[in-house]
Amino acid sequence: MTRPDTLGHANADCRFCGTPLRHVFADLGATPLANAYLTADQLTRPEPSYPLRAYVCEQCFLVQLESMVPPEDIFGDYAYFSSFSSTLLRHSEQFADAITERLGLGPGDRVVEVASNDGYLLQYFARKGLQVQGIEPAANIASAAEARGIPTRVQFFGAEVARQLADEAPRPRLIVANNVIAHVPALNDFVEGLEILLAPGGTVSLECHSLLALVEDGQFDNIYHEHLQYFSLTSLATVLAAHGLEVVDVEHLSTQGGSLRVLAQRRHEAGTPSPRVAALRALEAEAGLCRLEGYGAFAVKMAAARRRLVAFLDGARDAGQAVVCYGAAAKGNTLLNVCEVTADMVDYCVDRNPRKQGHFLPGSRIPIHPPERVTETKPAFLLILPWNLSAEIVDQMAIVRTWGGVFVVPLPLLNLFG
Repeated sequence: MTRPDTLGHANADCRFCGTPLRHVFADLGATPLANAYLTADQLTRPEPSYPLRAYVCEQCFLVQLESMVPPEDIFGDYAYFSSFSSTLLRHSEQFADAITERLGLGPGDRVVEVASNDGYLLQYFARKGLQVQGIEPAANIASAAEARGIPTRVQFFGAEVARQLADEAPRPRLIVANNVIAHVPALNDFVEGLEILLAPGGTVSLECHSLLALVEDGQFDNIYHEHLQYFSLTSLATVLAAHGLEVVDVEHLSTQGGSLRVLAQRRHEAGTPSPRVAALRALEAEAGLCRLEGYGAFAVKMAAARRRLVAFLDGARDAGQAVVCYGAAAKGNTLLNVCEVTADMVDYCVDRNPRKQGHFLPGSRIPIHPPERVTETKPAFLLILPWNLSAEIVDQMAIVRTWGGVFVVPLPLLNLFG
């Protein structure tokens, strides 16, 4: 539901509970879409920008953006391929091993992944002899999954798609939805679909960025137009419960700068929840995530982080020291655009994804090159935009140390090291 904008408030109601959105959590200004990489021809044209403002619902405490951009505009031809991250691949293989053992999955059992990207996760289940099915809205990425033998439907998941899948094949004992529930505009329809598709006695496994980590570390770069909502365990459990699903376990993961892995089952089938569920909910309450006052300090942390990065870049430019970015990541584009970084402050960006190379970052218009470019120009600083992958990137780019180059991690606190 939408309604006329009044008093500077959002012109929408909470995506979950319908309460009018009145409380701003973070206002990042107007930015282009974080994955809308530019070609050289597009540099002569103005870029569309959209307000990037997050609200917190006073009723259910779901942090969310207004829906400003149709999902088809973001995911129709997507530039993010999960398999380019070796860290994510290791994480995925370990999860497949652990959950297969935990649930006792075996040949004949079915695993469905929603937003399955290029098959980066389902490949590990397929190797175990399990039946797998991917659902991915980006046709170009679904093609990559099909090429590695992962059957993939090009669709946006919801209740109707769930009914179709349930009619066509045995329902899955495991549904995986990693880093997708933050992206869906029809939140209730999406979660309803999970319940519809799940086999009796089955388990849903969801991963999403942790709102607690975002708030405590001032991770404003994780806010961009693709991420429509930001979950604490408390708010996520509330959404799941409204559709008959109960959280039975939760893990805090290091991925994405701090993520939650939540396991849920139908309420009447769920056993006693792990003690970790109550413990994390108590931690979130202590941090203030169950009251509006707990969200007030985020804007202060964001402003401080912005000042630190801008001061560093200005100092490097004034000293004639070259700065190069590693990783044309969506979160990095939020960071650069909120800090108003331009191509005269950063020489270029490098990325392993060939689809991004030869393009320009949205907003900042910094050119993107292959990583080998770094060894040709030997910059003084390598600014790691996907800072949550710093260990992986430092290992890949260890050659930077041979000419005295310095790695720069922008968040949670600006950190320089050789």
